[in-house]
Amino acid sequence: MVERIFESIKALHKAKVGLYTIGHPTYWVQFDGLEDRLIQYGKFIETQLSQWGEVFNYGMIDSRDKSEAAGRWFNENNVDLLICFAGTYAMSADHIATPQICKKPVIVLNLQPAASINYEKTTTGEWLANCGACCVPEISNAFERTGIDFRVVSGLLGLKETPEISLADEVTYNHPDAIEAWHEIEEWLRAASVMRTLQYSKMGFIGHTYPGMLDMYSDFTMLQGQTGMHVEILEMCDLEKLVKEVTVEERAKKLDEVKKMFIISEDSPADPLAKKPTEKQLDWACTMAVAQEKMVRKFNLDALTYYYRGLDGNNLQHIQEGFILGHSLLTAQGIPCAGEGDMKTAIAMKICDILDVGGSFCEIVVGDFKDQTILLGHDGPFHIAISDGKPVLRGLGLFHGKSGSGISIEATVKKGDITTLGITQTNEGKLKMIVSQGVATHGPVMRIGNTMTPVQFSLGPRLFMNKWFKEAPTHHCAMSIGKNGRLFEKVADLMGMEFQIICE
Repeated sequence: MVERIFESIKALHKAKVGLYTIGHPTYWVQFDGLEDRLIQYGKFIETQLSQWGEVFNYGMIDSRDKSEAAGRWFNENNVDLLICFAGTYAMSADHIATPQICKKPVIVLNLQPAASINYEKTTTGEWLANCGACCVPEISNAFERTGIDFRVVSGLLGLKETPEISLADEVTYNHPDAIEAWHEIEEWLRAASVMRTLQYSKMGFIGHTYPGMLDMYSDFTMLQGQTGMHVEILEMCDLEKLVKEVTVEERAKKLDEVKKMFIISEDSPADPLAKKPTEKQLDWACTMAVAQEKMVRKFNLDALTYYYRGLDGNNLQHIQEGFILGHSLLTAQGIPCAGEGDMKTAIAMKICDILDVGGSFCEIVVGDFKDQTILLGHDGPFHIAISDGKPVLRGLGLFHGKSGSGISIEATVKKGDITTLGITQTNEGKLKMIVSQGVATHGPVMRIGNTMTPVQFSLGPRLFMNKWFKEAPTHHCAMSIGKNGRLFEKVADLMGMEFQIICE
């Protein structure tokens, strides 16, 4: 998880989860205490799930009528995900109406209370409290044949105390099969939170896509249709108006903040284009940072995609010269900003941010075949919260491949495990996630006012690039910290995106 250095501008939306326990009504009159025991297990699951989502626990479903009522109730509460706890054997006909009425993905929990039953003392009732797995094949068959979208998580329940009614040791919270099961459940809820947050998010698009970058071009309607994000098309004039409203006091406050957060560089010893920032450049970048945050708040944005050239040194060109610092600060405040008009990577960055794993804008900088690494980075923006030490501000005499000059950021992502998340578009117009897990190393970097991180992938640069390029990626991606491939795969699964992992 990322340690936030700023409070997020926008609150994230936790997943809404519909939880229910299933069982067989005949058992309740045959085995005293069994129904209540399973209901208590369900309440334990509710408490656990509440760490990562807003939980609506219907309780026991053991009849068609209850199943229908639960489906309606979950719809009324607008849940994102259904979680079915297989408490004991249950006939599929008694509970299948719930996901048929509330058409959300289902996670079936096959969590056994005891790691091992007490074979010498176990009664039939005791066994039935541990035989939830018995009905899961039936559930899977029924769900598959009726078109219900489902997944199964198996393992141990993970109690910290054994209920008085139990004849076996049910303290399994530290058992690997409980730990792993709950880690997987947590990932499903976090993935569902991504889905919900995107559905209620607004992507700002200012300027245009970098002309000629065909991989960047995407249909706004397609993006909204597949992610739920609304696209707010903005004018540079919207930002220009806000720049004029920035006060001297606001600019001075932002400059103080920046000086505490960044190292103000001297001239680069290598690149004559990378100089110590001038006071004029710093003042302008801070003025722009204030205006950029005002724009985000005015239009209620959750992410931003941008690119603009301007012409012959006009005012709009001058405005875009100050973009990088402010967009980096916004990215650290939970409003990821992607350059060159790359909306797909902005979405990837937003997914990383929702999951609290960073998400910095990057591309291939260069391969180091001696160290067997690939340097990943860009000329901005950067996710300051995942920086390895204080990032550096440099003044660039020109932005390579772009118009103008100004402040840029030089930084490296924290050393250790990283995962890149790229979102591309297929020939059929579908979004596709491309993921790679690697390790950020202590290798050398250039001092040219760009972000860059040496990353070692297990395949090595040659094979990695061949395999990655074969998947037809966009040339940008988001860099996150940690091993997040499995988590990203769950996001892709819930959002209906194709998923491909290049390197684990």
